[in-house]
Amino acid sequence: MQRGVFSSRLAFIFAASGSAVGLGNIWGFPTNAAENGGAAFVLMYLILAFLLAYPAMMAELIIGRHTRSNMVNALQSISSGQAAKTAGTAVGIAGMITAALILCFYAIVAGWMIAFMFEPVTALFGFSELGSWLTDFSLARNIGFSALFILLTVLIISAGVEQGIEKWSSRLMPSLFALLFGLILYVLTQDGAIEGLKHYLVPDFSQMTNPKLIVSAMGQAFFSMSLGVGTMLIYGSYIRRDENLPVVGALVTLTDTSVAFLAGLLVLPAIFVAQNLGVTIYTEAGNLIAGPDLIFQVLPALFEGMGATGLLVGFAFFVLMSIAAVTSSISMLEVPVSYAVEQHKVDRVKATWLVGLIIFAISATISLNFDSLFGFVITLTTERAQPLLSMVLCIFAGWVFYRNSILQELRQGCPEVERGLFWKIWPLYVKFFCPALILLTFAQGL
Repeated sequence: MQRGVFSSRLAFIFAASGSAVGLGNIWGFPTNAAENGGAAFVLMYLILAFLLAYPAMMAELIIGRHTRSNMVNALQSISSGQAAKTAGTAVGIAGMITAALILCFYAIVAGWMIAFMFEPVTALFGFSELGSWLTDFSLARNIGFSALFILLTVLIISAGVEQGIEKWSSRLMPSLFALLFGLILYVLTQDGAIEGLKHYLVPDFSQMTNPKLIVSAMGQAFFSMSLGVGTMLIYGSYIRRDENLPVVGALVTLTDTSVAFLAGLLVLPAIFVAQNLGVTIYTEAGNLIAGPDLIFQVLPALFEGMGATGLLVGFAFFVLMSIAAVTSSISMLEVPVSYAVEQHKVDRVKATWLVGLIIFAISATISLNFDSLFGFVITLTTERAQPLLSMVLCIFAGWVFYRNSILQELRQGCPEVERGLFWKIWPLYVKFFCPALILLTFAQGL
């Protein structure tokens, strides 16, 4: 069976950075920065993205391209002993389940983004009741819009690598950048924006040694790159043999951190512009409002305060959020779909619809039991499973995968890789430092 391949380096960078750039970057990063000393957090995040997330991502890309396979088969094929093969199967299946579960809660949040995107249109045409339904929390809205979002994701993935993932990532990522730049320029011209900018860009270096800040920055660097669940491993399996993997990985890391940084330039000043318009931006404890409340209360109040212009700005903002959600969700759905296609020889279209229906059923179950399941699934997947799986993938790359096979794989796109800095540092780094650092973060998080 002919496997899909990304047609160019740019196509891969759009797809992989699209996977990495999600709602976590555009709302998680700015609010984390706001809570953890602004620029001090930004600096620590940038350091850790390259110290920890980049080496871990390289482990996935190298294993993926070498094996040209889904996560389960890939880990099995680099293992020599039976115990390692069994562990590889278990880790591959755990990664697949984690990716699917992340998509289950992600679809609900992305559905909110789409609903809020339509709200300014209803306001424009005077459908105020429909507008209220779109923005009020309800079971019908949550299930309906998560179904719409899963349907969008299924349609893209069923088209395959070149016609689905590559085509849509190459369209959506430039649109995301254009919208982000446009919104930043607009918000920075508003009263109060400079105060937000100071909060974001003037570092308080005394905070740099704060364990909470370090753990938070490490977690953010890690989750924003969608590591541990096999998305980068599978995207790696679609890279052409002649690509220079260390360079491509660095470009994806750079794109991802740039979008997170730009999101901060938009959201932090916007919070203080909202304060200028009379919106409450601090909690009773004296911290800046973060998470869903920021996106669904503070910012809509800001757009409302802008009058007619606010309708357009609000629409553009939620279009941006929806695009970020779709570029991430297609990579998550590809993890179980590629397994069904390659391992069980299911037709790609059938496999995509089947997996999509299972994910919708679980997503609807979470919506029906929102208070007990929503937070639980987020913690289980992003704070527990993802770091542990990523640590195991580093162990596979450092201890199980033959060093000579890794070198041969890297040489295909970069014949002189042995003489470069990457090969002098990475093999030992991924063997010892990455697992230890990830374990340390995990322990701190507990």
